[in-house]
Parts: sequence; C-alpha cells; structure tokens
Amino acid sequence: QVQLVESGGGLVQAGGSLRLSCAGSGRTFSTSVMGWFRQAPGKEREFVASITRSGGNTLYKDSVKGRFTISRDNAKNTVYLQMNSLKPEDTAVYHCAATPRGKLGSIYSREYEYDYWGQGTQVTVSS
Repeated sequence: QVQLVESGGGLVQAGGSLRLSCAGSGRTFSTSVMGWFRQAPGKEREFVASITRSGGNTLYKDSVKGRFTISRDNAKNTVYLQMNSLKPEDTAVYHCAATPRGKLGSIYSREYEYDYWGQGTQVTVSS
C-alpha cells in the first residue's frame, strides 16, 4: 500500500511558476513508478509526466515538455513537479499516482497502469 498526499497548488498568473510535491508513505514508495495527472473542469483526467523508480528516466505530455520537470527524492518519499511558464490551459486539479508494477526501468503514462492515487491539489493559472 502507498498513501499519497499532494501539496503546492495555488493561484498564479500566466508565465509564473509552481512546484507541486507528493509525499508518499508505505514501504513500496521507492520501488514504485510515479506519475502526475491532471483533470480540468468538464474534461477527462490526462497524463502529465512520469518517472522511473530510480529517477533516471522521465516521460512528459507534449504540451508540457520544456516547461515542466518531474523529479523524485526516494530518501524523502517525495515526488515533485516543477511547473514553469504556466498557461491558463494548465488550470486543473493535479493528482500524483504510484504503481509497483513492472521492472526496474518501467515507465507508464496511462491511468489504468497506476494503482494508488492522491486526492489532488488545485492549480489555477490566470490570464
């Protein structure tokens, strides 16, 4: 079991930055692939970024490449999402997710591949 709690959301102007954190508890955090997803009002939840167990490989949604950076600190059981150059279309509830599936270098971008989810943190970008 992995419990996940997100923080760091808020209201920011377009062009600004936010850093989201996801604190995990449970013995399997460091052996879990971690991901960030987001859900805007009236839209389906979508993949944003993911990171392998070691942090050595990352994957991003095309529209956030070059602006967002996912990272993790396994000693602190925490995964981060640094978001720069924010746009109004980034407004959403951001959720982190975890899964112990796969092998050492596995990485995932689909909702069904993740087993544990946090409650989410709201990010609002004003124009």
